[in-house]
Amino acid sequence: MSIYTMTRSSIRGIIHGICRAEVTGLENVPRQGGFIVASNHLSFFDSLIIQALTPRDVAFFAKAEYFTTPGVKGKLMKSFFESVGSIPVQRGEQAASVAALDSLVEIIEGGSGIGIYPEGTRSRDGKLYRGRTGVGWLALTTGVPVVPVGLIGTEKLQPAGTKGFRPAKFHIHYGQPLYFDKLGRKHPLPQRRLATDRIVDAIAELSGQERVDSYNQLPPDAK
Repeated sequence: MSIYTMTRSSIRGIIHGICRAEVTGLENVPRQGGFIVASNHLSFFDSLIIQALTPRDVAFFAKAEYFTTPGVKGKLMKSFFESVGSIPVQRGEQAASVAALDSLVEIIEGGSGIGIYPEGTRSRDGKLYRGRTGVGWLALTTGVPVVPVGLIGTEKLQPAGTKGFRPAKFHIHYGQPLYFDKLGRKHPLPQRRLATDRIVDAIAELSGQERVDSYNQLPPDAK
């Protein structure tokens, strides 16, 4: 059994044991081939939840500092995030973001799943913000199915401004896959925008969140 499988199994046991998670729509996850999971984002724990509960492997981005922090704590963080299939990315750097998206294409074309948050960063007020077009670019570049996911209540696991983990019931709904034409890496921006909006609309139907027609921003003190 791989480290990823063992870690995911352990997290799944915690989720079901103390959070009483309600999960629907797992049958919508493709059984084979590359795919994209596109979700709303309410909590630090969202990626771990999706990775643990999705029946196939899903790779997510994680802040580069989780992999580069020195000392024993840094080694433990790096080991953990590597064990759950996280991919380091340097936030706020355009070149790094482009390279990161390219790395996701490689994973998808290798037949595996990747996860992405169209909002870019987690919502501190529980509202669903306008989607950034990276998810649309991935969908049109690869042509693989996009599974929309709606998370409800995960913000209670770590309320904004707090640390640690607080057990609480939450819901995760996997929607029917969305399909897009495979247009390759170079395609018109308007089509990318339309694809992104369609994906976020599907997420909104699953999460029931209030919509905001602007981009979500990191708080000034975020690192």
